[in-house]
Amino acid sequence: MSIETHPEFNNFHVVKHPLISHKLSLLRDVKNSKKTFKELVDEITLFLGYEATKDLPLTTQTIRTPLETFEAPVLAGKKPVILPILRAGIGMVDSLLTLMPSARVGHIGLYRNEETLEPQRYYFKIPQNSQDRHFFICDPMLATGGSMIETVNELKSEGVTRITVLCIVAAPEGVKRFCQLHPDVQVYAASLDRQLNDHGYILPGLGDAGDRLFGTK
Repeated sequence: MSIETHPEFNNFHVVKHPLISHKLSLLRDVKNSKKTFKELVDEITLFLGYEATKDLPLTTQTIRTPLETFEAPVLAGKKPVILPILRAGIGMVDSLLTLMPSARVGHIGLYRNEETLEPQRYYFKIPQNSQDRHFFICDPMLATGGSMIETVNELKSEGVTRITVLCIVAAPEGVKRFCQLHPDVQVYAASLDRQLNDHGYILPGLGDAGDRLFGTK
């Protein structure tokens, strides 16, 4: 696996691997069933999560193997938090819990104000005293960037300083907007797609991820 960092924004990274490319092509296919779509989201998220967690801090703990006692590396600090953006982000949670079974899971719900066109929060639940936890925000799509920007704003207002974003596909417009406002937040994606259309959908994209995950299209 390799990482391709954006030439303008050094906090945006595309995770490159032949299996990711193959699975992403399958994911985009409009003929996929809900079951297949969810399975592919899970599989791609595992690759992204593997890279996004590579800098988690370690400490040592004394353990005993069948042969001897030794100082073994284990994760340090408070349990991390997985924060899906409702509703499509829920589809990425199980894979991240496979990598970090003891992680906490928060939730944030946002809707677009039809007058201002800006995201408005309607639900936000994270563990108490989260200032020292590492948050992993997940949403299959980073389109205009509005929801992701608002989510990071909410976390920073709570005193959270360690934040990582995982998305499957991103649009250049959203990447530029997000990275200019939050250059300290690392973003890992499976693809930087071509552009947004007039309705704010990513092209070539994968459609409405929430509808395809939950069968509501």
